[in-house]
Formats: sequence, C-alpha cells, structure tokens
Amino acid sequence: MSEPGVAVVIEDDEDVRNLVGAILKEAGFVVHSAATGREGVEVVRHHHAVAVTLDVGLPDMDGHEVLRRIRQFSDAYVVMLTARKDEPDTLTAFLTGADDYVKKPFLPRELRARVTAMMRRPRVGVGLSLPESVSSVDSVEPRRNDAVIEHNGLTLNYKSRAVSLSGSPLTLTRSEFDILLDLLRNPGEVRTRADLVRAARGDYYDDDTYISEADERAVETHIGNLRRKLREDSQVPRFLQTVRGVGYMLAPKRPD
Repeated sequence: MSEPGVAVVIEDDEDVRNLVGAILKEAGFVVHSAATGREGVEVVRHHHAVAVTLDVGLPDMDGHEVLRRIRQFSDAYVVMLTARKDEPDTLTAFLTGADDYVKKPFLPRELRARVTAMMRRPRVGVGLSLPESVSSVDSVEPRRNDAVIEHNGLTLNYKSRAVSLSGSPLTLTRSEFDILLDLLRNPGEVRTRADLVRAARGDYYDDDTYISEADERAVETHIGNLRRKLREDSQVPRFLQTVRGVGYMLAPKRPD
C-alpha cells in the first residue's frame, strides 16, 4: 500500500497540535504543522498537502477564512476541529469546502477513523477555483454503460464522478454528488436525512453510528445547494422531492 502523503496540522494549542500530528503519523502521513492561519496556508501550499486538520479558533484569523484561502489553490481533504458548540458553525464549514467536522474533545481513534474514511473517497476532475469540487469536466461520455444513470435530462457517471444537466457539465461538491447518487440509485424510495448523512459521509457512518441534528442540518444545506445548481422549480421538481417530516426522494421520471 502506498503512503497517503503529506498532512498539515493547523492548530494554535501545542498539546492538541502534537496529538493530532501523532495520530496522522501513525496513519502513515508525513506531517507538518503550523500555529497560525497565515502560516498554515503557506505550509499547505509549500508541501502540497493531501490532508489538513484545521482549528476553527486560530489567533490570527477565523478557520473558515483559512479554509477559503486554501481552497483557492488546493483540493486537500480538510477536517475542521473546534471546541465551539454552535450548529451554524458546522454548516459554515461544509459550505466553505470542509470534508468533515470534529468537535473537541475527540477520541484519537475517532479522528483517525474519520480521516481514513475521508481519504477513501475519490477525487476526480477537481477544480481548484471552486471549493470541494469533484464533478467539473469538459464533457460526459454520452454512451450508456453500467456507470451512467440518467433522469429527466440529468446524466451522472459514478465511476468518473461526472454530472451534466441537458448536456452542460455541473460542478458539485463531494457531499452533493454522493447525496445525488444515493437518490438516483433509490428511485421511488424515501431517503431519510440520516440515510443521506451516511451517503455523504461514507464508510465512517454505519447503521449504528449516532447522527446528530447538526449532521441532518448539513444535509438540508447540501440539498438546497443541489436544487440551486440543478435549477429546480420548487413547485414542480424534476429531481429532488421533499417528503415532509421524513426526508427526500427522487422525483418521478418524466416521459421523454
């Protein structure tokens, strides 16, 4: 198995910085660290990091601003770490382009499990000018095959992680892509918010894992972003249909 590459720990608390660094080294990463946001951005840039842990409460700038700057040049997997309890903070992290969000204090094995699950997720066609992009491509292969799902003018290829609407490529975040794929793979079935959390967060979230209200709110944010990108008519949806009090389902297929 190849080594996972370079990880950067951006954390002002020395004890936490050393702990996270040790966890990542055990996972096989070459680890570099930074105590401030500005330094962290440059360390990520210089070492071409593939994974970053980022404290939200840094002394020189907000962690979300650090993430925005990193996303201007890097597609590294990013886990936000915070002692804050506010749920809007979680949503802001995902909107800014974070891959995961962990509250302090955390168990070392939990952080390592989340990073391991995160690194399994494919990264294809990443556009660095857009946060968390996975689906921006020049074109989608038009022929039908077992990797392609089509629905009401939408074409999704889950092997290349490419999506197009009426022939025009769409740029989706990893979470948006995985939620859309889950809905497309389960036509006629209501998917609860918990189902979609598991779809978006991958292997770490199994059937027995506790899913918080913040996780479910994040799904609602991803659904809202998908509707905007898919140019959904809220009155007559073609793709994402809300089932009040339960979750979401794929809208019925329309005749050609």
